[in-house]
Parts: sequence; C-alpha cells; structure tokens
Amino acid sequence: MTIFDDVQGFKWDNGNFLKNWEKHSVSNSECEEMFFNQPIIVADDEKHSRTEKRHFALGKTNGGRRLFVVFTIRKDTIRVISARDMSKKEKTIYEKREDIDS
Repeated sequence: MTIFDDVQGFKWDNGNFLKNWEKHSVSNSECEEMFFNQPIIVADDEKHSRTEKRHFALGKTNGGRRLFVVFTIRKDTIRVISARDMSKKEKTIYEKREDIDS
C-alpha cells in the first residue's frame, strides 16, 4: 500500500496554478507526469508539515527532466505546493535509486 492508492487526480487552485511556471519554468503537466514515472522517491516533509501533512518527491518527467516536488494529498487528490529542478545533491540520490532499479 502506498500513499497514492486512493488518489484520483490532481487539484490546481488559483494560488498555485501558475506559481511553479513563473518561479521555476515547471509546467503543471510536468508535475503530473512525474508521479507516473519510475523511479519515484517519496518522503514525508516533516519540516514543513505544520497544518497538514506534506510530502516531497524526486522523479522525472516523460522528457527526462528531474524534478523535486512538494505536495499534499487532500481527500483523493494531489495538490502540488511547489516544484523545481532537482539540486545536485538530490540528483545524486535519485541516480543511485535509478541504478538500483535498473
């Protein structure tokens, strides 16, 4: 069982619809793609989980772009809070996982 078992889709509200594009040139579709590609590394974001449980994910888009995405799950939808390209350290962690999975 994973945190995604009951998820039915994504929710983009007015507050975050364009934010990731404007700040980091990451489109909403890239964010969504990342959740369907393997490997994906997901962990709790305890540092920022004050009012609701947050998670972060390391993954890649269909085009191979490696992203770091912070999100929460509300009922049965994923709400992306922020998305950006992986840092050098995050890429190293992700590439190690890719090597294990291949």
